[in-house]
Amino acid sequence: MTLRAPEAHRSNAVHAGAWWLWALGLAVAASRTTNPLLLGLLVGVAGYVVAARRTDAPWARSYGAFVKLGLAVVVIRLVFSTLLGSPIPGTHVLVTLPEVPLPDWAQGIRIGGRVTAEQLVFALYDGAKLATLLICVGAANALANPARLLKSLPGALYEVGVAVVVAMTFAPNMVADVARLRTVRRLRGRPTGGVKAVLQIGLPVLEGALERSVALAASMDARGYGRTAAVPAGVRRTTTVLTLGGLLGICAGAYGLLTAEGARYGLPLVAAGLVAAVAGLWLGGRRSPRTRYRPDRWGPRSLLVAGSGVAVAALMIMASGHSPEALRPGVTPLVTPALPVWPALSVLVGLVPAFVAPVPKESW
Repeated sequence: MTLRAPEAHRSNAVHAGAWWLWALGLAVAASRTTNPLLLGLLVGVAGYVVAARRTDAPWARSYGAFVKLGLAVVVIRLVFSTLLGSPIPGTHVLVTLPEVPLPDWAQGIRIGGRVTAEQLVFALYDGAKLATLLICVGAANALANPARLLKSLPGALYEVGVAVVVAMTFAPNMVADVARLRTVRRLRGRPTGGVKAVLQIGLPVLEGALERSVALAASMDARGYGRTAAVPAGVRRTTTVLTLGGLLGICAGAYGLLTAEGARYGLPLVAAGLVAAVAGLWLGGRRSPRTRYRPDRWGPRSLLVAGSGVAVAALMIMASGHSPEALRPGVTPLVTPALPVWPALSVLVGLVPAFVAPVPKESW
């Protein structure tokens, strides 16, 4: 018996929802720490899984854009901290910038002044956490087929799901168009940088986006998109109450999970919200008559992928309660961050999809 993952095809592909659960689990883990070593480990885990299991589809090439966006967030956070100051007290002054005098009503805000090592390190940790969250979302966007994710949505969210999927696929397709046009210009000996080149590339990109929009609208109209069935008023009101109440409970619980003080009430609220939301979506699905051609199944490999992300989040939440100083290194005074053993091993659980998910052969 071999432990090597099989080649991917439609019947054994990992469910798109499993990829999103895995990525959101990594994102929850990233929200519980500012340790740059753990954040770097999370980015490494996400990048390794993406490199091992993404296809050559256009939407799978957007991971690099999310990485660049994360780096830009870190740089912007450092620039803002340098120019606008920080509430973090510091004693290690690196440079003193010219300070712009502000009126009395702007007390608490400054432009320029002292720049300390403590405030820059704090800004670096804060920006790295946000960048890691963006990279985790980018990993899900690169691994989960948006069309298959749309097929798995309940009938009550079909219209919303179409809008979200179209929005998610627009940017990756535009990135692919830009890369293709730059390659064509390079082969023809034309410049690919500068304002003139950007303007000449932008028009074909917008034209391609418009053509895709028209084709999508035509296909949706041909498939009868927007048809609804007659549902009693009582069922509609019950659906609205359950769905909105469940979503509010999930939001409140998610806020609790993302804060250090709300871990106790976060999980019960999320569980209760999920139950109410699922009941509301099930009732709401009665107004949208839909059929699914070859629906995706949650197989053992999909459960392992989703479970690994949930395990990373749960283990990191437990670690933040037992040793918060290791997950959030101090900046006043400055201390060298150390790599805690058990949280690091918890993050490595996120590598499971790189070994159990089917190996992609080509986009389909």
